[in-house]
Amino acid sequence: MPEPDEESGEGEVARFTMSDLDIQRTVEALVFASAEPVSEAYLADRLPRGTDVAAAMHQLAAFYAGRGVNLLRVEDRWAFRTAADLSFMIRRDETEVKKLSRAALEVLAIIAYHQPVTRAEIEEIRGVQTSKGTLDVLMEAGWVRFRGRRRSPGRPVTLGTTISFLDHFGLEELRDLPGLEELKGAGLLSGRIPPNFNIPVPSMGDDLTEDEDPITQLDLEELGLLAPSGGDD
Repeated sequence: MPEPDEESGEGEVARFTMSDLDIQRTVEALVFASAEPVSEAYLADRLPRGTDVAAAMHQLAAFYAGRGVNLLRVEDRWAFRTAADLSFMIRRDETEVKKLSRAALEVLAIIAYHQPVTRAEIEEIRGVQTSKGTLDVLMEAGWVRFRGRRRSPGRPVTLGTTISFLDHFGLEELRDLPGLEELKGAGLLSGRIPPNFNIPVPSMGDDLTEDEDPITQLDLEELGLLAPSGGDD
């Protein structure tokens, strides 16, 4: 039995070695046991120091590529999902999910492509007001989240998509969202769109931009996401 590395600090994984097969078996078990996509950082904490987690995951993904279950990457996270060509057989027996309204789909698309974006900016793009109920539906689905607060008058809340959004729509990262030609080819854009029309390149990553401040507990209370603390400490 290997002894813990006393200099590495209490609670840290002991120095040990594992074969490539054992590493793949370990990450396979960890991802399989999780209901949500698992981050590479989480896996690295449970493997020998210096393990190339990304390489191990890509090797495992290659193994599952032709099987009924695939190992898919979602940003820096991994999850097992039914192969796309077999998904219809699974969904046939599931309870039908209520379809999003046209307004909700429009708002979701604007947030995905323009994030970080405020409610006022969404309304400016759509040309109509956006009801709180529409945003609530997207929040409840777990596809949209509050990112931060814009450093502008009124400090409006900024919105962005989530890991669950990428996972649900089978996207590895925001860069995989369809571009102008793909949307045209799928018949989702009219052939009479303005000549200067373009699809914005989505912002990558969850880091706040220079004009965003992080969401605080007071912000969450103001947004109704936390019960007021009362101010008595």
